[in-house]
Amino acid sequence: MTSERRPRALTTGQLEIAALFVTALVTAQLTAAKVLEFTIPFSLPVTGNALVLPGAALAYALTFFASDCYAELFGKRAAQRLVNVAFVMNFVMLALVWSTIAAPAARSSVDPAQFRTVLGASTNIVVGSLLAYLVSQNWDVIAFHKIRELTDGAHLWARNIGSTASSQAIDTVIFVGVAFFVMPQYVGIGPKLPADIILSLVVGQYILKLLIAVLDTPLVYAVVGYLRSRDYAPAHPSTAD
Repeated sequence: MTSERRPRALTTGQLEIAALFVTALVTAQLTAAKVLEFTIPFSLPVTGNALVLPGAALAYALTFFASDCYAELFGKRAAQRLVNVAFVMNFVMLALVWSTIAAPAARSSVDPAQFRTVLGASTNIVVGSLLAYLVSQNWDVIAFHKIRELTDGAHLWARNIGSTASSQAIDTVIFVGVAFFVMPQYVGIGPKLPADIILSLVVGQYILKLLIAVLDTPLVYAVVGYLRSRDYAPAHPSTAD
């Protein structure tokens, strides 16, 4: 590839992963209100034979896949910029959604109350998810590069699973704790849930996220390998701090 085309190709690879990250993040915010329940063929101590988790968990798990690919290809500093820019985009999305909810509805519109219920996430969900995102995603980048240092750049699978497993645990505890315990108990916002339900939400959400982290490891290898083979990413991992 010529020196002229190479910067453009690198920009393309970077843009694709960044777009996936932000899309998954915004989707997670919009789907947080629905509670999912997956039946499993065996019983676990806390959750029984079902995993109960917020709808955002599926899309949000994809953000860690994208951020690990981004961190591997473009370095720690670039990954931290992505995380922080996307954090600001959360507020842009919330402003757009709430301005649409506040705008007058035409007769032919869907029911405004239903529209608000589906898209207007409650305050406890918003506060919990934003705080969890800010802490866990920044930790994910730090842990990813710390594991890379400890393994001298080898074993991509170790830093993908290790960083995601720890950051998902942080995210799950902060989100469920703030949204369903701290905000209802001490601020009076959101439904008060029994302790056993809160614990089952933590366990159910984390088990699914951890499973996704393990299953997406081959995809991380595939994406990293493909982008490097097409000169859409640097040939070697960036060591930028």
